[in-house]
Amino acid sequence: ESNIHRQPWYANTCDRKTAEEILIQSNRDGSFLVRNSSGLDPQQPYTLVVFYNDKVYNVPVRFIQATQQYALGREKKGEERFTSICRMIDNHLKNPLVLIDSQ
Repeated sequence: ESNIHRQPWYANTCDRKTAEEILIQSNRDGSFLVRNSSGLDPQQPYTLVVFYNDKVYNVPVRFIQATQQYALGREKKGEERFTSICRMIDNHLKNPLVLIDSQ
């Protein structure tokens, strides 16, 4: 996943609070970034942070070891899987992501 480090949307070691503040300040629906997840779980290496409708969503990015692919959120039947984070982001730039408020 070396390409991710060159992407303008990759925030590397940015923590959750800072990521949320950046997106709230942008105040633009659909603005997003990808940051390293807070935990050190290799099965959830990144978090997709999205601003929409005055809310910030932190969506876990899972790494599926068996298939060497990435997926968003909790495992679900028929989920989309991607060979890289860059492909995942490219896909969701063209196809809207359904966001569910967990609160």
